[in-house]
Amino acid sequence: MRFLAREHPGASGRWTRGNRKGSSMSHASTVAVLGAGALGAAMAMRLGESGHEVRLWNRTEERARAVAERAAGVTAVSAVADAVSGASVVLTVLRDGDAVAEVMSEAIGRLDNDAVWVQASTVGPRNASALAGLAREHGVAYLDAPVSGSTAPARQGKLVWLVAGPEDVLARARPLLDDLGSSVLHVGTGVEGNAVKLAVNAWMAASTVAMSDVLALCDTLGVDHATFVRVLEAGPLAMPYELQKVRVMDDAAYAPGFAVQLALKDIELAAAAAAPSALLQVVRDRLEATVAAGHDTDDLAAVDYLRKPPS
Repeated sequence: MRFLAREHPGASGRWTRGNRKGSSMSHASTVAVLGAGALGAAMAMRLGESGHEVRLWNRTEERARAVAERAAGVTAVSAVADAVSGASVVLTVLRDGDAVAEVMSEAIGRLDNDAVWVQASTVGPRNASALAGLAREHGVAYLDAPVSGSTAPARQGKLVWLVAGPEDVLARARPLLDDLGSSVLHVGTGVEGNAVKLAVNAWMAASTVAMSDVLALCDTLGVDHATFVRVLEAGPLAMPYELQKVRVMDDAAYAPGFAVQLALKDIELAAAAAAPSALLQVVRDRLEATVAAGHDTDDLAAVDYLRKPPS
């Protein structure tokens, strides 16, 4: 483990932005990862293994230190300003728009002139627009770039990037995105990334709730779950993500992946951004009930707990 202690500002008492030259990042670069939750930690470890120098910051410092202790190439940093100073890419992987705005308002003045801010948190289009405005105000290159995928794909470099922003900025950050993802989809030039992400996560949550309910139907009809899965796999209705969830649900093994509380946050963002939907209301009710049952940090598959709680 490496740990970088906090530095102090210069004689003027003010932080200043760096002036490192160059218009593109090399494959091996200095990366600041802000947020050491499940996804941020997995990204940091993958980047360290890929040869990048990773500075990992988290509001709860111990969490960043715990990741750095078991990750090659990752340094735990106590001050967010120190994490971003000199970094080619600043990757924000935080819970919501308010958290990103608070952290980056403190840190953005320390970014180098040629740094790229890759905003990977799912914050919704409205918050993404505000964050893009903050970047413009400070002359910082910005990508609205949430991902489809959770911790396991991040560790394997198989995330799907949903990137919005200028093509030249995307080209500068592309080597890092490629190290973390199997696909980089350029979906627009503004903040379309977060719009697409809300739609994707709404589909993911709705389909998971639907799978749980269909398993309940199987139980009522006396249909073996393995038979049900076999039939789906034989035709065009198979959905690999949900077929995987069948095993997880049957085992009641909800190891952390995409947490129920994060799915609920994203459904609420979707509801706030669009006309009310009866389907999304049902999904939200199920997620809220799952959180109330104590499964807030468990994988989304825990919505099935309510189908057949353990005796």
